[in-house]
Amino acid sequence: MEWHNLASEEVVKSLPKQEVKRQNIIFELIKGEMDYVKDLENIEVMYVAPLREMDRPIIRGIGYSNSLKTFSTTYAELHAHHRRMLNTFHEIQREEHPVIRSVTAAIYDAVLNFREAYMEYIPNYPIAAYRIDDEMANNAAFKAFVDQCTRHPDAHRLDMKNFINRPIPRLLRYELLLKNILDETPEGHEDRETIPQVLEVIKALGKETEPGVVSAKQKVEVWRYNSNLVFKSGEVIDMDLLNENRSLIHTGKLLRQPDTGFEWNGWTELFVLLFDNYLVMTKPKEKDGITRYHVYRRPIPLDLLTLANFTDPPTQRSTSILRLGRSERHGEPATPAGAATSPDSTTDSRAVYPCTIHHNGRLGGLYTVFAETAQARNDWKQQLEEAIGLRKVVQESNKVFEIETLSADTFLVPSMMSGSGNTSWNHENAFTGKVTCSVPFTTSDGRGLVAIGCAEGVWIGFRHDSRSMRRVLHLKMVTQCAMLEDFGIFLVLADKSLFAYHIEALVPSSPQSAHTSQTPQKLSGNKDVHFFSVGTLNGRTLVIYMKKKGLDSVFRVLEPVTGKINERTKAPKQLDFFLPSEAFDLIFLKAKIVILCTKGFEIMDLTDFKSVTIPQREDPRLEKLAKRCESCQPMGMFRSSKDEFLLCYDEFGLYVDRHGDPSRSMGTIEWEGTAEHVAWHPPYVLLFDTRFIEIRHVETGRLAQIIPGNDVRCLWDGRGTTTVPPATPGPDGWNESLSQEPRVHGVMNATETPAPSGTAARPARPVAQHVFELIPTIPLYLPGSLSSPSQSTTYFLTEQLTTSFSAPQSDVVVEIMIVM
Repeated sequence: MEWHNLASEEVVKSLPKQEVKRQNIIFELIKGEMDYVKDLENIEVMYVAPLREMDRPIIRGIGYSNSLKTFSTTYAELHAHHRRMLNTFHEIQREEHPVIRSVTAAIYDAVLNFREAYMEYIPNYPIAAYRIDDEMANNAAFKAFVDQCTRHPDAHRLDMKNFINRPIPRLLRYELLLKNILDETPEGHEDRETIPQVLEVIKALGKETEPGVVSAKQKVEVWRYNSNLVFKSGEVIDMDLLNENRSLIHTGKLLRQPDTGFEWNGWTELFVLLFDNYLVMTKPKEKDGITRYHVYRRPIPLDLLTLANFTDPPTQRSTSILRLGRSERHGEPATPAGAATSPDSTTDSRAVYPCTIHHNGRLGGLYTVFAETAQARNDWKQQLEEAIGLRKVVQESNKVFEIETLSADTFLVPSMMSGSGNTSWNHENAFTGKVTCSVPFTTSDGRGLVAIGCAEGVWIGFRHDSRSMRRVLHLKMVTQCAMLEDFGIFLVLADKSLFAYHIEALVPSSPQSAHTSQTPQKLSGNKDVHFFSVGTLNGRTLVIYMKKKGLDSVFRVLEPVTGKINERTKAPKQLDFFLPSEAFDLIFLKAKIVILCTKGFEIMDLTDFKSVTIPQREDPRLEKLAKRCESCQPMGMFRSSKDEFLLCYDEFGLYVDRHGDPSRSMGTIEWEGTAEHVAWHPPYVLLFDTRFIEIRHVETGRLAQIIPGNDVRCLWDGRGTTTVPPATPGPDGWNESLSQEPRVHGVMNATETPAPSGTAARPARPVAQHVFELIPTIPLYLPGSLSSPSQSTTYFLTEQLTTSFSAPQSDVVVEIMIVM
């Protein structure tokens, strides 16, 4: 139906042809508005209302539900604006039909009013369209619902995406129709001045939405890659690609020489993705119109990526399987550009440009790929440099922990650059040996101190004055120390002997205390202690140390008694138990202990010595995981949620439930480094590799921060003191601002600077060991009040621990629920 079908023949003939065209265009605009408003109403009738009113929601996840709510709110605003404009059009028609003088004023008013609604709607359309595609691809119930709606008579066989896309072309349609009306409007008509003003507003609206649309499309692009990345079984890495702030910086094709040389063309074509946090190499494979990106090698965090060489001359790429295969097998370099090649081994050669990068991780090293042109190599070099630089800036402003110095130049070791004959820096031999342990404590008079142990003894100084360190104990080979502040006892493990000192003898708090005897109490036998652990069990402070007896690990439990440290007539309360396995560490839980040993994590109840080993390995489906656990060393165990724990090995992490069964389908979390030690500062796990500290969130396992260093070691992991409060997750998980007090100490060597080439050789200065504590940063927007962190529950049960123990039962098979 057109305007001339509704107007009388006399009216049509009485008007100039230009005006007839103008009336037809105005009528087309009004008729199109009726269809548009009807479609907006159909979105509510066919999609939003049915989804909202379902007894059992079919849309997955909170994010999708929130997207539906946001979308329905925005489109409802659009509908309200356009319904009002359509009502105005109808009023004008009723008053002026058949010849409408102008609808421009109504459009102008509407455009000024619906501007904000379109500013919100248009940039969100790419995200809404992606949500629909993703939901339909992964949710059969939703797909069936959309297919059913498509068969609705008012849908005209159009799907949901067509309906939610309607506002975007409609806005462009106004611009086209108004221009056409303007072309047919006679001189002197008010539309000659008004329409250009409306067009300017509509054009400005389009330009203002462009940045939001570009940003949304970039987000969707990252999400699509995230959905289409395919990892090898058990090698999934959470790269946080669904983060709203994630971005894709660069993509492109690079070539890789084969490891075997048996591929058809002798080279592997890779599609490489450079995100703002990871570099990912993939091999695209298309099936049923969908391209999947199979991850070729472990994604590289930009924090651990350096550019090694982007300047080598080009080499010749050849399709010869034989030549490239032989070269690769014997480690020969590829043929340089211009070099002669035998005609029977080369059928197609062209120059490719090497790009060598270095991944400073456990599974890393130097890695070379090839660009097809010099320009492509330069582009990759520039994009990688910018991405790494940007990553450093972003991480610096969003770091989880920052370093605060405890000692900068007290502890010295010989330089690696010095000759074998240079064993002493000066006449006093200032070398202290490697720093091995530390513990903070507060004296009875309120002084905040830190004790630091090393190969040459124990130093104590003020926590925030690195120059205050003084040696208080001249002991050899100190490996562990701990502080029992409630008892005034300082424990030291030196040369495999465990000693207890009265802290007042080391750092007197009053003139009277200066005369306290420095003679320690020896708590162990003759140089047989491998490690000790301090904790509280059922309200009682215990010290447990381990010594070896054949292949068994023998544990002795001691309970400190106030005032008895120097009384040799009475032995401390003690008991022994053993484990037929090599033990590495011991952790106190709420009501039990965990022994980290070659068998795994041995959960033991000291009241009856019954124990169970986790993770559970009896299930045949876990055979591969069981072998992996047996080949790696357990390092720590931390609560990730109310009913789940993260078991940390030196190479990976594994989530288990309260019964020790693997609890997540993702399998293991592979560390970037090899953990020499694992520390715990809720809600973060800190993994100490010699090259860096790897910080991950305990609930997600996601990489949060990398702190690089040289010969990095953990000195204090939060244990070894009775003053650090325990922490447990709340009903909604871990609170980021739970603990702002430092709980972890570390050490790293200062960087050595080689002498300039051509200068005379001189004795190398010793290397300073930088002892530091890790201070949690305060988030800019905290989820809760900083002054009222989550209340910690008591870490141990209050039931009485019996002092009479039965003999250990190594063959008893029981199920012990983990209690923390």
